[in-house]
Amino acid sequence: MAGSLSHGRARSGAVTPKAARDFILANTALMAPPHVPEIKLHLADEAHDLWHKTEEELAAIGLPPPYWAFAWAGGQGLARYVLDQPQTVRNKYVLDFASGSGLVAIAAAKAGAREVVAADIDPFCRMAVELNSRANGLRLGFSGVDRIGTDDGWDVVLAGDVFYDKPLADRLGPWFAALRQRGATVLVGDPGRAYLPKGGLEALAVYEVAVTRALEDSEVKRTTVWRFA
Repeated sequence: MAGSLSHGRARSGAVTPKAARDFILANTALMAPPHVPEIKLHLADEAHDLWHKTEEELAAIGLPPPYWAFAWAGGQGLARYVLDQPQTVRNKYVLDFASGSGLVAIAAAKAGAREVVAADIDPFCRMAVELNSRANGLRLGFSGVDRIGTDDGWDVVLAGDVFYDKPLADRLGPWFAALRQRGATVLVGDPGRAYLPKGGLEALAVYEVAVTRALEDSEVKRTTVWRFA
């Protein structure tokens, strides 16, 4: 891996902004996700050591799994939908939950959202979103706290590829349902993850999203954009 984070840590153990910025720039390249070529992101690929690191190796240097370094199928599908259907977010207050790289948040901003907040508890995501939004000529809000169970009055909540983990899915279901009940639009991009709810969803669009076998079990993932009904 290109450099260590150990010298960039504050005394509290948190990664400093400079260390996060340097690490991201050293381990990624600016490129366009295949399904959303309008957007440029700092992503890892086969040319970067980060691509080949296991979660155990990353944990050894204090780095959470770098979900921010990859354009996951669910996020690509949801971003594509938002760009193709801009009325979904135009002039609205939008939360991009579990934002990662900020791909979906950037798509919402490009589609005309009044305000976009990218939310993710991974401390590296704050810098990833900042770098990626700047690369697209944008500035986005960011929240680094756990937003599950909260409600800041968002008109639209977007979530790409979040139903991969059962404990997380068990928390998301009631929260999304509560947001929907009070009038928010909740959209999820999902490539067939195991813990997607079995009911209460309306399919809005389906995409065949190119991904990599290093991350997924196939080179193309059939990805559906769902609305919580």
